Amino acid sequence: MSLRPRFAAVLLALGLAATVLPACSPQLAPEVGYTLIDGRQEQLSALRGKVVLVNFWATSCASCVKEMPDLAATYGKYAARGYDTVAVAMAYDPPAYVLNFAKSRALPFKVALDHDGELARRFGDIQLTPTSVLIDKQGRIVKRYVGPPNFDELNALVEKLLTA
Repeated sequence: MSLRPRFAAVLLALGLAATVLPACSPQLAPEVGYTLIDGRQEQLSALRGKVVLVNFWATSCASCVKEMPDLAATYGKYAARGYDTVAVAMAYDPPAYVLNFAKSRALPFKVALDHDGELARRFGDIQLTPTSVLIDKQGRIVKRYVGPPNFDELNALVEKLLTA
């Protein structure tokens, strides 16, 4: 094997490791404010001390719609112990659709509108839905899920973070 293919293989392996391995120093969640569907303004920093799942979704996303009952079940299971969920509807999702969806399914957690896409940008320019970000009590990003999470694994991680 010549030097070039070996070098390319090493770079590829390092690139893959960088996307799979956790960072040595956890990244803090961005300091953001958001508007809930009832018009209230909130700050993510107000949820410090809780384990928080920020879920980016859209009413037009079949996977998002499918995962909502599981998000609600996880919220119901852990909310009393210091867990919260903020479901952020993507900027392209019409607010009336989001409001209708949240009300018709009696979503038990916070639902926010990302009117101008700023929340998605601040969380790493999120484009794909669903994307969820799990944040620990200290405001550090612990895990990022692109696509629906494995809810057994998510619940086990939430349990661990709540007892830490």
